Amino acid sequence: MDAGGGPLLPDSVLYEIFLYLDHVDVLSVGLVCQQWHAVARDEFLWKELFYRYYRVSREVPRHPAAVSWYDEFQRLYDTIPCVEVQALKEHNDQVLHLSFSHSGCLFASCSKDCTVKIWSNELEISLQHSSNMRPYNWSYTQFSQFNSDDSLLLVSGVFVGPHNSSSGEIAVISMENFTLLSRVRNKPYDVFGCWLNETNLISGNLHRIGRITSCSVLWLNNAFQGIESENVNVVKRLFKIQNLNASTIRTVMVADCSRYDSPDLLLDYEEQLAASSTCPVFDLGSDSEEEEAKPKQTPEPAVQELPDDGGVTAEDGLQQFFDDIMEGRVRPAMTETELETKVAELFVRNRTKPPELNLLSTDSNSKTKYLIFTTGCLTYSPHQIGIKRILPHQMTTAGPVLGEERRSDEFFDSLDHVIDIHGHIIGMGLSPDHRYLYVNSRAWPRDCVISDPMQPPPIAEEIDLHVFDLKTMKEVKRALRAHRAYTPNEECFFIFLDVSRDFVASGAEDRHGYIWDRHYNICLAKLQHDNVVNSVAFSPVEQELLLTASDDTTIKVWRSPRALRLRQARKPRPRKLLFSWLMNQKS
Repeated sequence: MDAGGGPLLPDSVLYEIFLYLDHVDVLSVGLVCQQWHAVARDEFLWKELFYRYYRVSREVPRHPAAVSWYDEFQRLYDTIPCVEVQALKEHNDQVLHLSFSHSGCLFASCSKDCTVKIWSNELEISLQHSSNMRPYNWSYTQFSQFNSDDSLLLVSGVFVGPHNSSSGEIAVISMENFTLLSRVRNKPYDVFGCWLNETNLISGNLHRIGRITSCSVLWLNNAFQGIESENVNVVKRLFKIQNLNASTIRTVMVADCSRYDSPDLLLDYEEQLAASSTCPVFDLGSDSEEEEAKPKQTPEPAVQELPDDGGVTAEDGLQQFFDDIMEGRVRPAMTETELETKVAELFVRNRTKPPELNLLSTDSNSKTKYLIFTTGCLTYSPHQIGIKRILPHQMTTAGPVLGEERRSDEFFDSLDHVIDIHGHIIGMGLSPDHRYLYVNSRAWPRDCVISDPMQPPPIAEEIDLHVFDLKTMKEVKRALRAHRAYTPNEECFFIFLDVSRDFVASGAEDRHGYIWDRHYNICLAKLQHDNVVNSVAFSPVEQELLLTASDDTTIKVWRSPRALRLRQARKPRPRKLLFSWLMNQKS
């Protein structure tokens, strides 16, 4: 124990640390390791060690909840879930997704073997239930999410329809007896679906208008459709959004705006400083690996409001456009694809409900929520994040199936906010307080021009992890890098990430999972698998527990060194020796 009563850092770790200081030679390092308790509370020394060992910019302040630099060093050594403690091998095909219940007692896994498995998170993780979805013509399960009270599980999968056409479907499973309560069609399948509240979930549908023009409709569904459909409305249309250039809405999720003013961790350092007088002190959690501090190579994502239409009516615009074509005033000649896009833009111009006035003025005490999804405007690969406010009266299936009455000039809904990523989006995740949105993307070449929506630009192998503040709608910090992906655009797939109070983790195609510290923006650990890592999940009640799922068909369980010590200390001591001693005393 050190002078403050905490556990010691091993001498081997200290030896490695001190070698980073140029003025300390090997002999003095050995001496310091033997007598390190004498300097264990030297703040200047530990601050110097911290910045140099982890290669953190000196402009970055100490974590707002840390009480000393020594404690910060201890946190980043001792509390990262980087020790493999269990490998779960009950799936017999690629494992695609993991999700914890809010209580942390259960988690679910989805796989190419077309099962969703429910696991019990106890001292040793064990399989509690497995549901096979093949009897419902599913090809595989791809995503799951527990509702807010953990009584229901949403499971999303790929459904095989007539003539082997594939679409998506969402199933709702009761956690009380694992019975299937309802099924909802979901198109395209990578909308995934999500819960809006305890009993209502969001699904999608896609209607083709032209070769590269379509309409996405987002539906609100009651989870108990089979039980309630005879008496009350169980489905209602939320939004109807036009898609251009072969883009579609995918990957929906819901953010709760009411939690923005009490974040677990502020990522803006100036905002941290302003809040430091009232910042609560937490028991922090993280281990370390170096990250190259390369400058950002891709353009910063642009956060943009949607343009004003200038008051030109759709009829006037279309008539003028057709007159220009007939009289040869359109130069250069348009391709069929360009013509379809232009006509669709003109047609929708005055048939779209205007966006909400100002997302930034949302009352933090209201029940307003944001619907967040990937979309695009230039090509079919998702390269934008769309944000649409969901108002309190829209959060129930009560009312007409088609939602609010629409005037002819409000046939479509507009997006309230758009974030342009300039790359292929392959993953999104919210921080536990819903204040920050983390986005995995693979960048397009700088200054690339897309002339054909069916031919998106090539994408980088490096994965950029962007962070957006949903309160200000701005990007914060520089993009995180370390993980990589190799599949081209047409084969690119989703790599799920997860965010805890202090860490963010992601899978990758380079056979590793990765963990970063959210405050210092540094990569702390690489977690080995034998194939692509598709998904990661922190326990919501214990961020020193992390799960990773891979194409190697395994789910790996990772705990921190500190958590391992604590769990071993709780284990009952063996009684065999005590029994033998008592028997000897009797004889």
